[in-house]
Amino acid sequence: MNQALVGIIGGSGLYQMDAMRNAQEHTLDTPFGAPSDVLVTGQVHEVPVAFLARHARGHRLLPSEVPYRANIHAMKQLGVRYLLSVSAVGSLQDAFKPLDMVLPDQFIDLTKRRESTFFGQGAVAHVSMAQPVCPLTAGLLAQAVRTVLLAGPADHGVTLHEGATYVCIEGPQFSSRAESMWYRSMGAGVIGMTNMPEAKLAREAQMAYTTLAMVTDYDCWHPREAHVNTSMALANLMANAGRAQHIVAEAIRLLGARQPASDAHNALSQALVTQPDAMAPDVRARLAALLT
Repeated sequence: MNQALVGIIGGSGLYQMDAMRNAQEHTLDTPFGAPSDVLVTGQVHEVPVAFLARHARGHRLLPSEVPYRANIHAMKQLGVRYLLSVSAVGSLQDAFKPLDMVLPDQFIDLTKRRESTFFGQGAVAHVSMAQPVCPLTAGLLAQAVRTVLLAGPADHGVTLHEGATYVCIEGPQFSSRAESMWYRSMGAGVIGMTNMPEAKLAREAQMAYTTLAMVTDYDCWHPREAHVNTSMALANLMANAGRAQHIVAEAIRLLGARQPASDAHNALSQALVTQPDAMAPDVRARLAALLT
């Protein structure tokens, strides 16, 4: 099976990688069930990559229905060390306007119905989430965004924001206005429905994780802007889709050239309470891919 250095989880509007060459589809199984869809491996700028549509091609899965553990485990099976998440978000701040790009560096997890760890049932680990995004990977992604934006028309109206808190809600409904104001009072900058528990699981799988968040709306807190609806969000998302393809391709090129040594790559070294030799054989087998 093809091995990959960089994994891409495509959210709404990003269901394939246009720049991928020699694409091959893989139907993978994991101890945590089947992933959202087939994984597609190939090369982008000669860098081996794996792509997965988070909601499945055709957008068939609600955020709560995404098999997050299976998705991350499948990426780990393919050898992924750097995981790029592409996600649509709403803005909770005036400065983050629709079509802007945001690179979150913190998360608030308000999901309620999702399995958020690979551990349990015979193995205990507590990974640190103090710095949930790999700063080295995020730095290269920021460089890729700047490169693509500078290459475009001067009046494209898109701004890059580095650093923000992403609040992840369960969905699939959008927020009430009271909730939106509450999230703002927390200091959150953007709101979405998919980056948790994805970021937690990526850390447990010892992958360097970062998010390219594309702003589509102002949620429903803004006194002058329209409240979010699906048509509005999708229209703004598709307006950015081509730009996102170029950004991700450039980020892959940079990651292939630099391959930064991330703290995430050793996340379990100080997190495991149950050592592998103390695990039952079936538990050790279930977690084997994650422990390497």
